Amino acid sequence: MPTMGWMRRCLLSLGLAGAMGVTTGVVAGDYDAAPLTRDFIAEMSQSYGFAPEQLQALFGEVERKQAILDAISRPAERVKPWSEYRPIFITDRRIAQGVDFWKAHEEALARAEREYDVPAQFIVAIIGVETFYGRNTGNYRVLDALSTLAFDYPPRAPFFRSQLREFLLLAREQQVDPLSLTGSYAGAMGLPQFMPGSFRAYAVDFDGDGHINIWSDPTDAIGSVANYFKRHGWSGRGPTAIRAQVSGERVEEGVVAGIEPVKSVAELRALGWNAQDPALRDDLRVTSFRLDGDKGPEYWMGLPNFYAITRYNRSVMYAMAVTDLANAIAERHAAEGAKP
Repeated sequence: MPTMGWMRRCLLSLGLAGAMGVTTGVVAGDYDAAPLTRDFIAEMSQSYGFAPEQLQALFGEVERKQAILDAISRPAERVKPWSEYRPIFITDRRIAQGVDFWKAHEEALARAEREYDVPAQFIVAIIGVETFYGRNTGNYRVLDALSTLAFDYPPRAPFFRSQLREFLLLAREQQVDPLSLTGSYAGAMGLPQFMPGSFRAYAVDFDGDGHINIWSDPTDAIGSVANYFKRHGWSGRGPTAIRAQVSGERVEEGVVAGIEPVKSVAELRALGWNAQDPALRDDLRVTSFRLDGDKGPEYWMGLPNFYAITRYNRSVMYAMAVTDLANAIAERHAAEGAKP
């Protein structure tokens, strides 16, 4: 985890710099004098005990990033069909490097399986989809990103203001330099791309060194992903999604927009959806969706663990990409383990 200027900035983030006789020597930045910043500083001081003068100095070093506003305001791309979305993530390189990541962190992944009951391949796949195993974690200062969006992006200002608050709290709790931590343009952080609120709720010190570091410590990242899944309902092994064979005129009535498990297996069967699997009890409610595959429409039932994946990203295609990558990594890991 980056620690340049750690003592000065860490004390500053804790509101102790003045008491310790530490001088900041900062120059005015983009937000230190803004009315919205003053309101935010007042809230953090009154509700969370931060020293106003120290937060004022901290925001004096924050920079407004037009590139972030451009990125978040950019018109949404055409939604890709599954036939185009899947190849982005299910590649030989991503599978091979997922196996390498698994082998490099075998002990931590095995312990995460034992403690959280989440299979290693799904932990690896999340990190593979999110950041290519830590290669693409983002290079914006998180404080710049969250401040820019909290104070200069009205459509989602309340959300990013809440994440800015969570970020300052986590920096204080973890005793890290808030200006040293980097992430995506939206403020997502580390190998698993946790937002600050998710960090505070689900990230864990899996290596027991007294700090939670999801930026450069794969062990903490592994434990944190596993804990996130467990806290969102992951339970054991078994399939996450099962493809259904369909027939009849009412098939499309089974397709539900969104990720919620609305229809039961019995209801879907009455609409012409059929899948033979002992995991599919008649009363089980599943996420029922259609994907546009290479060979035409595909109809799927997402089971409870599939729904847990969608809590990471509210998209059935995202959850399917994680599922397919996890299965491919597990298959290759097993095959390579069986080689003489």
